Amino acid sequence: MRFILFHIGFLPFTIMDALDIAVMSYIIYRLYKFLRGSRGVQMLVGLIIILIATGIAPLFQMKGMTWIFENLRTIWLVAFVILFQPELRRLLIYVGQSRLVRFFVKVSGSKVIDQVVEAAVALCDIGYGALIVMARETGLRNIIESGTLIQAEVSSALIISIFNPRSPLHDGAIIVQGDLIEAAKCLLPINEENFGHIEFGTRHKAALTLSEETDAMVIVVSEERGKISVAIGGTLQRDLSENELKRILTEGYRYGNTEVKKDGLL
Repeated sequence: MRFILFHIGFLPFTIMDALDIAVMSYIIYRLYKFLRGSRGVQMLVGLIIILIATGIAPLFQMKGMTWIFENLRTIWLVAFVILFQPELRRLLIYVGQSRLVRFFVKVSGSKVIDQVVEAAVALCDIGYGALIVMARETGLRNIIESGTLIQAEVSSALIISIFNPRSPLHDGAIIVQGDLIEAAKCLLPINEENFGHIEFGTRHKAALTLSEETDAMVIVVSEERGKISVAIGGTLQRDLSENELKRILTEGYRYGNTEVKKDGLL
């Protein structure tokens, strides 16, 4: 049964038409937010211009251009996948991490968590400081752009090498998003007004600030104390063991927890 809301001329406008427009508008909006500020936008604009030219060329009887576009039509899909491979990969990761997907499919990101936990424990043992941001739903584009782009698969060896004091990337934080280390040497905001009174160092204050402003989970490996902490939702869990760290990260990804116990915050 069709529930007609009104007519546009002789065309009926139904509830499903309204729903279709709303869903498509939301998808386009989310794609715009996802691609905004990236190279993907520039390539998408170029692709749209080419598609428009493909439709205009036959109208003006431009036989040469029409022939070129008709022959290119067979490879559009392949070219699209090749050109937008990084964006498509990030998009799939973004969709896979969404709250709706996690509700139906319990995505734990166990491989990534295992690598990050292994790296944090190793860094703690050898006395290297570290700041590891585990992104969830909140976009961290500004944070990523403040550092050095890496976009490499998460591995404990890579994380350890990044935070080696002799590495040019060891200052600042790394951003882990999905199964990639997006960037290193990233600058995190520090809210001195809220956390200036805490006796912790810069890393802990930066972790608390970011976790308060976003839903990211921020791991801190203290160079001075040789301890591991996690900031989530503006609170800090300190002196974590390997198993405790893994449990917190797993629950954070699986259930979208935004809080941890406040034991040891102050």
